[in-house]
Amino acid sequence: MRRGFWVALGLGAGATGAIIASRWARRQANRVKPATLAREAKGGLLDLSKLVAESLEEGRRAMEERERELREELEEETGEPDPGGADAA
Repeated sequence: MRRGFWVALGLGAGATGAIIASRWARRQANRVKPATLAREAKGGLLDLSKLVAESLEEGRRAMEERERELREELEEETGEPDPGGADAA
């Protein structure tokens, strides 16, 4: 009786381990498929391009703000509006 129990327990543990290992191996194989890698790379490139575009826009805004500040300082110092400024357009 005892021997049968331990044999059955060993077989069950072995089968469970084999099933878990095969599922893990299948998931790992799916992760490295070319289609999956391409999809992940595309998503990463889209994120990168979005970050670059946002950075450029933020840089433009900061540049325009600084230019306004400098034009205001120049106007205060000279007492006359800048002839080439944004107001001239």
